[in-house]
Amino acid sequence: MKKIILSVLLLLLAGTAVVAAYGYYLVDDKSAQSTSDKLSASDRISKGEYLVKAGNCMGCHTARGEAAFAGGRSLQTDFGNFRTPNITPDVKTGIGSWTAEDFWQALHNGKSKDGSLLYPSFPYTNYTQVSRDDADAMYAYLMSLPKVEKANQAHELSFPYNKRALLVFWRAAYFRPASYQADNSKSLEWNRGAYLVNGLGHCSACHGGRNGLGANAGVNDLSGGALTSWYAPALTNSKEVSLAKWPAEELIALLQSGVNQHTAVSGPMAEVVAGSTQYLSNADIKSMATYLQAIPTVQAAEKDMLDKAMAGPELSAERMEAVMKQGAALYKTHCMDCHGEKGVGVANIYPALQANPAVLSHALSNPVRMVLSGGFPPVTKNNPRPYGMPPFAHALNDAEVALVLSYVRNAWGNKAGVLTSSEVNRYRSAAIE
Repeated sequence: MKKIILSVLLLLLAGTAVVAAYGYYLVDDKSAQSTSDKLSASDRISKGEYLVKAGNCMGCHTARGEAAFAGGRSLQTDFGNFRTPNITPDVKTGIGSWTAEDFWQALHNGKSKDGSLLYPSFPYTNYTQVSRDDADAMYAYLMSLPKVEKANQAHELSFPYNKRALLVFWRAAYFRPASYQADNSKSLEWNRGAYLVNGLGHCSACHGGRNGLGANAGVNDLSGGALTSWYAPALTNSKEVSLAKWPAEELIALLQSGVNQHTAVSGPMAEVVAGSTQYLSNADIKSMATYLQAIPTVQAAEKDMLDKAMAGPELSAERMEAVMKQGAALYKTHCMDCHGEKGVGVANIYPALQANPAVLSHALSNPVRMVLSGGFPPVTKNNPRPYGMPPFAHALNDAEVALVLSYVRNAWGNKAGVLTSSEVNRYRSAAIE
């Protein structure tokens, strides 16, 4: 019996070692070779600057009020807080000692210069799609930046996620390096859009759902993702943001300026527009819109018995009437001047609340956070003085926020669940960043 147990243990250890070796060594792809020597040094740097903006690298690698690209920003997740590293060309604390090959390995294979595995909070699962030439141009631009000596901070992760060595198993299960392969059945514009959306733009990093280990269904997954205290809506869901139904010019306007006729971005997406998409060429923005709008819309499933049970009992007609009456009074006092008596807003200034999928979403984080903390669309060259929403956390208590949002979600033809004060309270202390 002991021999059998020992044999089983040895087999398990051998299997674990094989998976670990696969996750560390065999997942890697070293096939791509650079051809960027066809560009002059200045052209390569200019190209890299554009691509770094397309990837919004500064957004994560810059702490508020500190030097650009010097790292130190805290990314809050369910696994703990990740601290972004310094990617200036400082040799001591940045990536000044890295080669173009080292940089490519980080983007494409998720490995640092010393061979240590990178956490997928750095979206190399998307950046692996970036071509070697584009990676070399990005490296050239980063090497041209001013050096900033700023030591990197350690991640603050809970056990067992703080054990970096365990990433070999995550990689074996969920990561395969894969340079973008053009679909010859599609147009050049569609392919360019797919490359930007799925690779540098890393849209699925936020707009894709994730399992308990932080992996999503791939770069094409835009089914909606819950961030720590925000929700990145599904971009292809008939009951959320069905981009296929939008006029192309409205999607283009939103990506370039942060506002359009019907809505405005805020929260993390405002950062994306401010630091990235507003700087992209008209051709690239149009390509992204072409790709996104070509993705088929998924019809949202009707609620089943379990969904209805988890939603809790519906309010009685008498109680619902009271909620709407109290909510309407609060709306008239605090909201109507901007959003209008009928919730239609003002085009390109104040978003409409009527038939607004963000308001009607099953995810309550975005509307609750907007009421509590307020928010501004980004400052962009096309919209240099955006209108914003002031915070109401100081003026409304949790019950009042629940009442006014319940009213908005059920007025003017809207129909969605009512909120409770406890659902509001969980976001009252959420970090602003």
